[in-house]
Amino acid sequence: MKKGGSGILLIAAACMLSMSALTCSRQAPAATATTVRAEPFSFSQRPTADITFLSTQLNPVEEAWKMRNAILKDFPGTVIFRPNDNAYLLELIDSELKKNPSASVLVGALHGDLKSLYERGALQPLNGHYQQLNARDISQDLMQLSRFNGRDTFYIPWMQASFVMAANKKALPYLPKGASLDSLTYLQLQEWAANIYKKTSKKALGFPAGEKGLMHRFFQGYLYPSFTDSTLLKFRTPAAAAMWDYFKRLWSYVQPSSLVYSTMSEPLLIDEVWIAWDHTARLTKAFQERPDDFVAFPAPKGPKGRGFLAVISGLALPTAEANNAQGNANAAMLMDYLTQPAIQERTLTETGFFPVLNGAASDATPVYLRNLDKAIKAQMNAKDSILTLMPIGLGDQAGNYNSYFMLTFSEIVLEGKDIQGVLDRNAKKLQDIIDKENLECWLPDTSAEKPCKIE
Repeated sequence: MKKGGSGILLIAAACMLSMSALTCSRQAPAATATTVRAEPFSFSQRPTADITFLSTQLNPVEEAWKMRNAILKDFPGTVIFRPNDNAYLLELIDSELKKNPSASVLVGALHGDLKSLYERGALQPLNGHYQQLNARDISQDLMQLSRFNGRDTFYIPWMQASFVMAANKKALPYLPKGASLDSLTYLQLQEWAANIYKKTSKKALGFPAGEKGLMHRFFQGYLYPSFTDSTLLKFRTPAAAAMWDYFKRLWSYVQPSSLVYSTMSEPLLIDEVWIAWDHTARLTKAFQERPDDFVAFPAPKGPKGRGFLAVISGLALPTAEANNAQGNANAAMLMDYLTQPAIQERTLTETGFFPVLNGAASDATPVYLRNLDKAIKAQMNAKDSILTLMPIGLGDQAGNYNSYFMLTFSEIVLEGKDIQGVLDRNAKKLQDIIDKENLECWLPDTSAEKPCKIE
């Protein structure tokens, strides 16, 4: 990963919300309608007391049921799984430990929520616990994300999701000569879509640009980093202007109905589009229903590299437990259990959330999930990858922040307004939001200034 050890990080999630409510609504994969029978698994450690697991993830009733009855079924102790809203996480932690100072408490949340807890002094370092888990094949790039102070590990990665490309195999014969899905460039994507249009008169490329789609994440985490090595700081630079000029040309080959798409599974299934970008949770229906017809692949790369968003959730221990050795040990056992390869695979199969361990998806995992997992890993592990974080700390300004990316798209691409004029105007609006919330920059942007200042 291009922005590796020196500083990167994460999906810890979605309009700054839970992976389960990804930026508005997360559609549960149809494959999770029934529990998949897991391979036998044995866990040798046994806690000395019940463990309370406070989690902002797996909140929906069906996912919570799967956590309690499928994912945790082989843990040799009682786990009180309490899914909750991230707005009340710190209060719940305090309440639990004030009620019982010797309680065993594990916290599961998105990266952004965990960083907020760290900034309020609510998380303890996990260096010793991480050393016990270091045989796990967790990407060091992901581990670096948890080192909020640059040294100590404050959470262990637990689950991830992302956005990837998908294509109907009908589109593959039209790939540009010499192009490969795993190393596709944005210019080749344009040529690919143009080839299909010239040969079939079909605008076969699609994006979820409708009211409930996640198109803003494409601009924030994929296009901007790939062309400018930035998600915000270089919003109005010459490189950004060149990026929008490119996207105007690409849009001439995009299916016009993209402006009403919320998710891309249905357009793929009805052959309205042959190539699409979307969140993995919103692509699973197409891959599950017709696994032999579709292929998942990493996002293209631009002049600066391969921008991508990873939605990461992690496991952490509250500071209040720091002097509670047995409570820590019990909670750490559950942390160990949830990051076991077999349990990571089970979590994927049951919920559609992807492993943080390399190689956790085995031949026993449904093929459609393995295809999506392979694309996620290819994005993350590529040498030219640029990991981009979801905005952290926007609160109730998240919707306004996202809307300015879509407004920029509308004004430049759909209305044909002057690119630089649009970028200058909307950069000021974005800066107002950043200033109001006094936000630091987030990766790939780095700056000592606070609030973050758009160039």
